[in-house]
Formats: sequence, structure tokens, C-alpha cells
Amino acid sequence: MKGLRIGYIRVSSTDQNPDRQLEGVETDKLFIDHASGKDTQRPQLQAMLAYAREGDVVVVHSMDRLARNLDDLRRLVQQLTNRGISITFLKESLTFTGSDSPMAQLLLSVMGAFAEFERSLIRERQKEGIDLAKKNGVYKGRKQALSSEQVTELRQRAKAGEQKTALARAFGIDRTTLYKYLQSELKQELLPPDVTHLHKKLML
Repeated sequence: MKGLRIGYIRVSSTDQNPDRQLEGVETDKLFIDHASGKDTQRPQLQAMLAYAREGDVVVVHSMDRLARNLDDLRRLVQQLTNRGISITFLKESLTFTGSDSPMAQLLLSVMGAFAEFERSLIRERQKEGIDLAKKNGVYKGRKQALSSEQVTELRQRAKAGEQKTALARAFGIDRTTLYKYLQSELKQELLPPDVTHLHKKLML
């Protein structure tokens, strides 16, 4: 019996388009995590590992989309192949089946190390860019997504019953950011009147 082709995608935020990673690749089942590379909480990865069966093929865009580091990569590949599940990395053009030669295992380690090294270089360049911007007095950090007027409008429209998905699209923000704005208002409403008054005075 032919196994299933199972796709796994990880994007670092809800702003990224997950469709690009396995674009044009046919899969029978797809699992998508929205998590950073350092995040150990990847529920869809765990769901994929539980779902896959002997004879299946797991397809991932690249090694760094599957694993957090080299040790994690080796562990996951071994966990899958020991169960008779193949795994294919499209970017690296590599497939591991469990019956791989020592040379294939060496290649896995080398390619994983390169992916980890590449990520460290990117982080270093980002840090250098931020440090330089701070030194020149032009770094202001992350800007607030919406103005105070937009936040007020957003909350009013949410109270009126407008769909959250439509609101997020209208204001050009993701659902996570939208809920943060709405939750901050809810917390304010739950404060006792005297505490709310004090809080507003402190904000002046």
C-alpha cells in the first residue's frame, strides 16, 4: 500500500505566507506551525509526527524549517526514519529513508551545520544593523501598528459585531495584533473604578 505525502511548514509569524514553502508540491495532508525557529512549542510538528505512518513521505521546504538546531534535526530525522517514514528536504534536494549510507548521514550533519551557521550569520547581521542604527540615533524600535484613532475605531467596530478576520484585513494587521488591542481594552474595563481612575492619571 502506497503511503501518504505529508507536508510540514513552519513560518516565523502570521505575517509570512506559508503557501510559498511547498508551492507546487502535491500533498495528501499538510501541517503548518506559526512559530520562531527557537520556539520549542510547535504543536503542528507534534501532530505531524503522531499522524505519519510507515511508508509515508514527509516533505519539508528546508532543514531549518523542520529543526531548531543540528541536534534537533538529527533527532527528528532519526525518529521518522526509524519508523519507516521517509523525509525529503526540497531546498537541499535530500531524502532520508532509514537505509541511508554513512555518507548520507555525514551529509545530513554537514548540511544541518551549514543551515545553523547561516542562521547565526543572519542574526549577527541584524544585531550589527540595530547597533549601528542606535549609534547613529536613528533606531526607534518597532513602530506601533495602529494610531490611537485607529485603535478606537477598531474597538468600536469589534463591539458592533464586525468579524475579526474582516477587521484584521481592513486595518492591515494580523489576528494576533488585533486581539492584543482588544484584550488591552478588556483588561482596562475589568479594573475597579478607583483603580481605573488612578491608572488614567498615571498615564497623563
